[in-house]
Amino acid sequence: MAMLSFDIRELETRAVQVDGTLNADDPIWEPGDAVPSDTIRVTGRLSPAGADRFYWHGHIAGTAVVPCRRCLTDTPAPVEDEAHLIFAVAGSEDADDPDVYTFGPRDKNLDLRPVVRELWLLNAPAYVLCRDDCKGLCPTCGADLNAGPCGCSPAGDTRWDALRKLDPSPKS
Repeated sequence: MAMLSFDIRELETRAVQVDGTLNADDPIWEPGDAVPSDTIRVTGRLSPAGADRFYWHGHIAGTAVVPCRRCLTDTPAPVEDEAHLIFAVAGSEDADDPDVYTFGPRDKNLDLRPVVRELWLLNAPAYVLCRDDCKGLCPTCGADLNAGPCGCSPAGDTRWDALRKLDPSPKS
């Protein structure tokens, strides 16, 4: 497993190739995150971009497992993104820009994991279907209708009951 943390002193003098992974069990993930099913592949180039500034042109790719929005079956969903990011030391004039990622003036390493996590969360789908014709769950008993009918009588829309009770014969 290649690391996603780079020595800032080394970065100040030359660009480095980024070729690493972020694992699903990494402590960077927080409860509720759409965690990857295995690992996120992180590649690219991290290079100096002036005093206390670095530029990362990178790519992330992996697979998220998201519950199907109709039947709740865990469904794999590919996640990819291309990134062009600037890192600047906190307190610099660039640090106020919301598109710039900051690091501390005393930091010895530049850690890409928080940025990869953010890119992942922005690109992981919130809703997926396990298949286009997913039938979902029975609203009465909760059975997976993809496995076949559940035996419940179809529930009608009760909002129309008052109209159904009206006499349909015309009055003269």
